Amino acid sequence: MFKSGDAGFVPWFFILGAGILGLAFSPVAEVLIAKYLPRLGGLPMTRIRMTTAAITGLACAAFCLRFGLNLALSAFIFLAVLGVQLARIDVAQHLLPNPLVLMLLAGGFLLLLVPGLFNKQADDLLRAVLGAVILFAGYLILGLISPVGIGMGDVKLAAPVGLYLGYLGWSQLLYGGLLGFILNGVVTALLLSRKGRKKTSEVAHGPSMLGALTGASLFIL
Repeated sequence: MFKSGDAGFVPWFFILGAGILGLAFSPVAEVLIAKYLPRLGGLPMTRIRMTTAAITGLACAAFCLRFGLNLALSAFIFLAVLGVQLARIDVAQHLLPNPLVLMLLAGGFLLLLVPGLFNKQADDLLRAVLGAVILFAGYLILGLISPVGIGMGDVKLAAPVGLYLGYLGWSQLLYGGLLGFILNGVVTALLLSRKGRKKTSEVAHGPSMLGALTGASLFIL
């Protein structure tokens, strides 16, 4: 099973550097997305860009604190940068672009392949692949049963989410998968009560999935 580095020995400036890295990568990601996916409407408002940069920086610092000096850290930095962008787009447009979801899946796998090979963590890598398949299959079944509640974008996002959760462990895969539905239920209830919405389909599910992945990565050992 995957074990993080000893975070107690991570220098504070390394954690700070990871946060700054997230702050820097966030606007770069937004520019590239606007350039290569113009159908999304270009760059978001400055206020939104500042918010996504701050969230990305905090996530990168948190991952650094959690995993320490581990080869898997680069994969989670990548997750923080691209995951925040996917959440932003899903909230704004109720859309999870296939190129970005595929990039998160392929890029995550390649980056997790490094510790899998050099640290001899083949079992973790195999579990990651199985996690991607299991969560994707579960969401696909739910999407076919209830297409109003689970969209095909959510089904596709389940693959990279399952990849990361599976890499961390079976417990993370189980609780992280369940937590996504719990978070979405709480967010849906709040939005429906405060904004007068009448359809649960108006609430993006992708951010809850990514939030659950982040929570499971940071807090479930």
